Amino acid sequence: MSFTKDKDSDNYITNRESWIKIKEYIPKDKIIWCPFYCNGEQKEIFKEMGHDVIHQDKDFFSYTPKYDICIDNPPFSKKKEVLQRLFELDKPFILICPSMMLGYKYFQENFKDHIQIIIPSKRINFRHLNSKKKNYSPPFASFYFCYKMNLKKDLIFID
Repeated sequence: MSFTKDKDSDNYITNRESWIKIKEYIPKDKIIWCPFYCNGEQKEIFKEMGHDVIHQDKDFFSYTPKYDICIDNPPFSKKKEVLQRLFELDKPFILICPSMMLGYKYFQENFKDHIQIIIPSKRINFRHLNSKKKNYSPPFASFYFCYKMNLKKDLIFID
């Protein structure tokens, strides 16, 4: 389920450039699960980067494919529920989430021992599902939150 009917403000697609910026941190030999469907174009982006990717319009909370790493931009209004499910699955992930998530108690309690963060120098741009306008930048910074990715550093700053 893409959540496109739940809340219109959750229907933002991550621009291709924002995924390409972190491709060096995504292992090529792993199966990637991108569970938040939106318009489905994310599958092509990851395939172009050379990844085996699962990206289907299925309910994230009831469907779990065989995968190695979950990578996506979750619906921000459901981030607590998404993070709880990912914590239960206990597999590596990279999620684009607001930087303020670092201050949330539930996040600190569950992820403090294995979190790494990729911090872009500029705000990540998005595109709304129902708009032709590109490069929307929210009024807050978003980071790539990485769990059990075993990156070389805990904080990575990128252009």
